[in-house]
Parts: sequence; C-alpha cells; structure tokens
Amino acid sequence: MDKVRFGILSTAKIGREKVIPAIQASKYCEVYGIASRQKQTADKTANELHIPNAYGSYEELLNDTRIMAVYIPLPNDLHVAWSINALRAGKHVLCEKPIGLSSSEAQKLINVAAEHSHLKVMEAFMYRFHPQWKKAKQMVLEGKIGKLKTVNSFFSYYNTDPANIRNQRNKGGGGLMDIGCYCISLSRFLFGEEPQKVFGIAEFDLHSGVDFLSSGILQFADGTSTFTCSTQLVPFQRVQIFGTTGCIEIEIPFNAPLNETTTIRVWANGEVETIIFDAVNQYTLQADLFAKSILENTDVPTPLSDAVDNMKVIEAFFKSSREGTWIMPNAL
Repeated sequence: MDKVRFGILSTAKIGREKVIPAIQASKYCEVYGIASRQKQTADKTANELHIPNAYGSYEELLNDTRIMAVYIPLPNDLHVAWSINALRAGKHVLCEKPIGLSSSEAQKLINVAAEHSHLKVMEAFMYRFHPQWKKAKQMVLEGKIGKLKTVNSFFSYYNTDPANIRNQRNKGGGGLMDIGCYCISLSRFLFGEEPQKVFGIAEFDLHSGVDFLSSGILQFADGTSTFTCSTQLVPFQRVQIFGTTGCIEIEIPFNAPLNETTTIRVWANGEVETIIFDAVNQYTLQADLFAKSILENTDVPTPLSDAVDNMKVIEAFFKSSREGTWIMPNAL
C-alpha cells in the first residue's frame, strides 16, 4: 500500500472546508468515503468533494473493510465514543481536538487503544505541523532567545449563534474547549513539560452556559504561560515567546492561511529578524505524517497521552475558576 484509504465520520464544516481537501492533497492519503446520519447529506457532500463512496450511517462506513483509517470531526461529546467504535472496527483514528470531554474519558480511549496496539490513534492539533511552529520550537531548544521564561497567547472570534455546537454546553462547547485548548497545548509544547499548577478565570454566557471569556496562568518548573481566549470578541490571534535574551512573535499561530506566507519575528542580540515561511497546508502536513506512521508502522507524531495531559490542564482551569485558587493538574 502506498496510500491510506480514509473514511470521514460526519459532514462537519471543518471537514468539508479544510481537512477533507487537505487529506485529498496528501501524498499518502485517499479519501475513500464519507458518512452522515442522513444518506442524502452524505451523497451531496460526496458529490461536491468528489468522494467515491457515501454512507447513510457511521456504522456502515466502519463496516467497510476497504477503509483503513477514519477522520472524526464530530462534536466534542462524540469524539471518544466513535474513536473507540472505529478502533473496534479495525480502523486507525485521527480525531479532532479536544480528544474528549474529560481526562478520564480520554483515558478510556487510551485503554481501548492499548487493546488494539497495531492501530494508530492521534489527536488532530494541526498547528504543530506548520513550519513556523517547528522553527519556533527549534529556536527555543537552541537557546536563540536565552532561557525560555514565559509565553503569552491570545485567540478569539465572535459567535453567539445558539445553534452552533460551540455554544452548546452538552456538546462540549465553550471557548476553552474550542480554542483555549490551543493556548494550553502550545505552552506545554514549548516548555516540553506539564504545568505544576493552574489558575483560571472564566465568564459564562447566561443563555448558553458556555465559557465565552477565559484567562489563565500556567506555572511550569521554571517559567509561566498566560493566555486569553474568547468566543465573543473581535477575531484575533497572536503568540509571544519570551526568553532571558530574546523574544519570538508568531503573527498567525493557529489558522495559518493556505495560500499566503506566514511570518514570525525574532528579537535577539539587539537585532530584529523577520522569518517568512512559504504557504503550506498544515492539515495536509498533519495527514502526511499520520499516514506515514500507518504505512511505515512507526509512532504517531503526537502520542495520545499528550491529549490526556492537555485535558487535565483544562479540567484544572475550570476547577480553579470555580474555587478561586491554584489547582495542580496532576493532583486531580
């Protein structure tokens, strides 16, 4: 096999507009089928995206032995259940972030994955595969900005539509689960360790009950990370990485454009360096590396344990917000 045949569980917008075209552009992937709970919807999407097979249920897709792997862009509350179903059907799994609603739920997925160790499972945090993030991480490791001491990140958009799953509490909606999880993930990625304690403040929408403005502090062994995310502010994103002798700023850290260059700036040794990266599709890069791990039977780029650890920090944030005190993620 020189390509992995993917099935897509649901016709979610992120899949239709971003991930499916990216998988189709991968050297190592083929989108073989798509499923919806309504066959008509699956047929329509398959026709629009030139996918050869459509299924009127998720179970029907999973029962197709020609499909090797699935991509899951379902609502957050369905991630773990359908990842487990896919594993039990003999499929590799690439599942959207966040991996589940809690660390204990995510741990259930790890336990089932251990029973199917020949299958690959990965949480789809696509930002880590973009060259700008690989470069930023490399510069931190090489001491380009001295010793890493603090990271500041901001991510926001405006969406108050009650029909949107991001504004539905029972679906795992809210700003922290949707975009704040990036801010937590990138901090852990840059420091290369877990935060020792977390402090969080969240404001909740009176109608939907989801958090719409969240700010947090993560304390690491020898540094900190601060962040704010919101689903009811002007759209904006930025990451600043501070060391003892320099600073790195990533202009578009998360939703890097597909057809435009991206830029990071580095302040070090009294000089400012601008690094420009060619346009790439970070979703395609993610698909490439995940598929290669299947074809070559190697470890996935990001282990599933990373998803559990990210969920522990999210849980610590919400507990801190409720109790007004610092919380240790590993003590939960």
